[in-house]
Amino acid sequence: MQNNFQGEITLVGAGPGDPELLTIKGLKAIQKAEVILYDVLINPRLLDHNPIAEKVFVGKRLGFAKMNQEEINSLLISYALKGKKVVRLKGGDPMIFGRAAEELHYASLFNIPTQVIPGISSYTGIAAQHQIPLTKRGENESIWITTGHTQDGEISKDIPLAAQTNATVIVLMGMRFLNKIIKTFAQHKPKNYPVAIIQNGTTANEKVIVGTLENIISLKEEYQITNPANIIFGKSVVDHITQYKNLKSKVCQS
Repeated sequence: MQNNFQGEITLVGAGPGDPELLTIKGLKAIQKAEVILYDVLINPRLLDHNPIAEKVFVGKRLGFAKMNQEEINSLLISYALKGKKVVRLKGGDPMIFGRAAEELHYASLFNIPTQVIPGISSYTGIAAQHQIPLTKRGENESIWITTGHTQDGEISKDIPLAAQTNATVIVLMGMRFLNKIIKTFAQHKPKNYPVAIIQNGTTANEKVIVGTLENIISLKEEYQITNPANIIFGKSVVDHITQYKNLKSKVCQS
């Protein structure tokens, strides 16, 4: 299919939540956009960088979706075929559990020019905010990032494999199956194995709990931790997040 339009689609990573963690290239793309389709997880202050552009809220979060993915795909194409410069603004990095591949593929069917501007993923940005080294010489030599649930709404089959590694494990979108995830890790790790859960990381509404496989569920209930949240498993969690605790009273530790 050939066309003569001048429209384009740019997928922009908005970072983990703090509006200052947007890249300069991402900022420039937002400022040049004529239409911005944005997710529920992006900081709304980012939209202030372009007061003229048309803004379309498309939602997208577990348990909440203003539009399904097919509707979003169609909307992107519709604006681009009108010659618009379209920015698809996504939380974190668009290539990490962001459905970016589907949007890029759909755009390719119409020969629409696309580009991807990476962002700071929540798994790196939130850990760094709390001075948690995802790798540490002599302690953990690799990182495992997995989703907590799959497309069919079930717990990820990678969770049992991740629980057996010595890597730092970060589970995104895992709160729905937290009990099952903790139970799975407990089959392979001691009950005092460190766990941190960080809700709304890098934002003013951030909440943090630090515990172990034995008590993290009760801490989650006590402090009412919900989505969106990252679950981090690993030996480096306690020492470094305890150091950060001296600066942030919102960190809750057993």
